[in-house]
Formats: sequence, structure tokens, C-alpha cells
Amino acid sequence: MDETTDRDGGDAKSGEPGGAAGRGQAALIEDGVEFDGRDAALLRAVHAAGSVAGAASDLGRSRARALSRIEALEDAFGTLVERRRGGSGGGGSRLSGAGRDLLDRYDRLQAVLAATAQVPETVLDGTVTSVDGELADVDTAVGTVRGLHDGAAVGDAVQVRIGADAVTVYTGDERVDPDSTSARNRLRGAVVGVEAGETVSTVRVGVGEEAFRVLITAESAERLALDEGDEVAIRWKATATRVVSQSAVSGRE
Repeated sequence: MDETTDRDGGDAKSGEPGGAAGRGQAALIEDGVEFDGRDAALLRAVHAAGSVAGAASDLGRSRARALSRIEALEDAFGTLVERRRGGSGGGGSRLSGAGRDLLDRYDRLQAVLAATAQVPETVLDGTVTSVDGELADVDTAVGTVRGLHDGAAVGDAVQVRIGADAVTVYTGDERVDPDSTSARNRLRGAVVGVEAGETVSTVRVGVGEEAFRVLITAESAERLALDEGDEVAIRWKATATRVVSQSAVSGRE
């Protein structure tokens, strides 16, 4: 299993902190299923309430949706909640050992990300080519990148900012089905450097003349065994990408 995130796409291997959970928000990913803060809250509520129904009520969710989410998580992470049928001692639910371990890992990872006040970014210059609601397509040196904008218009000169905790890196030859992920920004490149940390490492991936930064956990770094020159793919969500006008950037400097 990969940590916050680590993501596996078939035989392809990956690692990323942040992901869909958002900037600075931990997420553990296994077989394309993300375990994030809402899931952690659900497991904690099950532990406190002693039942899925009680947990759902405490969180203001429906029991059916809570059960469905737990089942989806268990398909990827294994048994997380042990159910007990009613009897002389009554029924209920409790976290399994795997469920407690998953929460512990999530908490450790979230603590690391929270301690990283300044997440490194990759910044690309570009020009807006189209706008669709809150999203804008930007022509950059590495191709078209899509991200969230705030009032951008076609033709505007902008900066595209991508947090290193939002990017996933993949190795292996197998291609991930584009329809199996909501990460619409995808590029191929090669590792140009790895800065090893005690808990989180920074991988630099060269795409053309640009170098993207990707945060991965130490566990993922060991498992992926990335070396300089390794060919990889990176991807990240449009909603984790910020499109900022050049005039706004100049005004802050």
C-alpha cells in the first residue's frame, strides 16, 4: 500500500502526498481508492459509537452511504470494521487491527504534511486558451494544463502553480485507464533527482525544460526505488492546480 498518497494503477507503481484530498491534506491510496480525512472521521466515529449506524448518525450521514463507503474501502485496504450480530451481548461494530493501523498511518502522514508549512510548487508560465466555468486550459512549455482560475480570460498571461503534494508519480509500462481517474493532467518525463528525507522525499521529474516536484513518503521511495534517468509518468487533478494571472503575481511582488 502506498502512503499519502501512494497510488497503484494495476502493475504501475506510484506515490504522492496530498492528492484529491487537497493541499496539505493526507490521503492513503490503494488500487485507486483514496482514504482521506472524511474516511478517517468515519472510522473514528465507528470506534466511538460502536456501530456503523451510530457513526453515521453522529456524522450526519446515512447508514447506507456509510456502509457503502466502508465496503469500498475494504475492497482496497482489507477488513477495517468487524461486525458483530446481535445476541445476549448485543450487536455492533468495532475497528479491526487493520482499521486501527490504517488510522495510525493516516495520522502520522497528516502530521508530516501539517508540519510542512511551505509545500514546494512547480510554476509554469503560459497563456489561457479556453475557459470552462471555474476551469481554464493553459498553453505551457509542457503542453496544455488545466486548472482552477479566478477570473481568467482567453489570451491572459498566467502562472500555473502545482503543489508537489498534489502530484502522483507512476513507474512501469502499464498505462492507467484515463476513465479510471479524475486526474486530467498527465505528462511523461524522467527522474532528474531525488532528495531523500526522513519521512517524505522530493522527486524531481524533468518534462522538457521544466522540472516538476513530487512529494512521496519514505516507504514509497524505497518501494519505487527511483533513480536518476528512470522514465515515469506524472498526473494531478485540475482542481489541485491554480491558474494565477501574471498581473496578480506582479502585484504581490
